[in-house]
Amino acid sequence: MEQNGLPGVETGAVIVLRLYDVAYAIDLPAVERLAGAQEGTSATRVRLARVEPKALAYGVPPVGLSLGIVRVPLADGREIAAAATARAYEFGAISIIVRVPVQQTAWPEFVGLSRAVNAALQGNGQGIWAELMERARRVVGPALQRPATWGVEEDYLVTTVQRFDRSMTGQELLRTVDLATLLAGENKPLSEQAKSEYQRHVFTYYRDDLVALSWDHAFVWDPAGESDVADVLEVANAQLLELRYYDELLDEELPRIYDRVEETRGGLASLSRRRFSRLARTIYSRVAEVTEIVERVDNALIVTEDVYLARIYGAALELFRVRTWANGVERKLELMRDTYRALYDEAATARAEILEAAIVLLIVLEIVLAFLGWLG
Repeated sequence: MEQNGLPGVETGAVIVLRLYDVAYAIDLPAVERLAGAQEGTSATRVRLARVEPKALAYGVPPVGLSLGIVRVPLADGREIAAAATARAYEFGAISIIVRVPVQQTAWPEFVGLSRAVNAALQGNGQGIWAELMERARRVVGPALQRPATWGVEEDYLVTTVQRFDRSMTGQELLRTVDLATLLAGENKPLSEQAKSEYQRHVFTYYRDDLVALSWDHAFVWDPAGESDVADVLEVANAQLLELRYYDELLDEELPRIYDRVEETRGGLASLSRRRFSRLARTIYSRVAEVTEIVERVDNALIVTEDVYLARIYGAALELFRVRTWANGVERKLELMRDTYRALYDEAATARAEILEAAIVLLIVLEIVLAFLGWLG
C-alpha cells in the first residue's frame, strides 16, 4: 500500500454526521421502551469508552439506535455499503451517523474516499438522509415532546484511522502526510499560510495518536479504536445545533412580542390592564423555557479530569463558535427579560392607578351619600 513514502491505512473509517433539531425535548426512557417493543430494534445508552465517568461524562447519556445498512452512490459510479446509526439527545436533537469502513487502502485513495463519501452525502444525499431520519422517527416519534415544525441542521465529517501499515509517531505523521489539505477537502496543495491555519488545532496524547480539527472536518488517529473523540465532537455539534435553533427562534419571537406590546398599550386594549399581566406571563414562560433548554445543552457534556478530551472539546467549541451563539441567545433572552420587567411594572402601576381611582370614587360616593342624607 505504500505510495511515494506515504503510509497506508490498514483499518479506518469515514464518518459523516448530520444532526437535526426535532423537538423541544425527547423522552429517552420512552425511546428505550419503544425500541425494545419493536422487533429487530435495540437501544443503548451511549457511554464514553476510555475515560472514567467522574473525569468526563454525558450530562444525560443519549440513546443510540441501529438504523441498518445504507448504500452510498459515489460520483464515479461505485456504490458502497455503510452502517447507519442514530442518537437521540434529551434536549431535542437527533444525530444520524453514516460510517464507511476502510481497509488496506493507500493514503491518497483514503483521502479521495473521504472526499467522495462526503460529497455524495452532502450533495445528492438528501434522499439517503431523509430515509435514515424516517427510520429513526419510526422509533422515537412517540417520544418527541412538542415536535419542531421547522428544523435546523448541522453536518460534520470525521476521517479516522485505527492502524497504519507502519509504526510512526504523531509528529512523524504530520511531517509525512498533508493533513491540512485533507481537512480543507481540496485537491490541490495548500499554501504554507493555509496549512498553518488548518494545523492550529492538532492534539496528541500518546506517541502514536493524533487529532486534527477544523470547523467542518476532523482527522482522528486512534490505535485503540475507541470513538470517544468522535463522540465529543458530536456533542459539540449538537450544542451548536440547539443554540442556532433557539437563536433563530428568538429572532422570530422578539418582533412579535414588540408588536403585541404596542397592541396592548394602544387603543381600547390599553383599558384592559390584565392584558399587560397576561403578556408578561407569556414572555416569562418563553424566557424560562429557553433558559432551561440552554442549560441542558450547556451541561450536555461534563468535563472534570480528562485533560486530553477536555482540550479537544474546548477547541471544538471554539471552532464552532458555540460560546458566540450562546452569548447571542443570552442577549436576546435579556431583551425579553427587560420587556417582561417593563410590562410587569406597567401592570403594577396600572393596578395602583385603578386602586387609587377606586379609593377616590368611594370617597366621592361617600360624600354624595352624605350630601343626599343631609338634603333628606
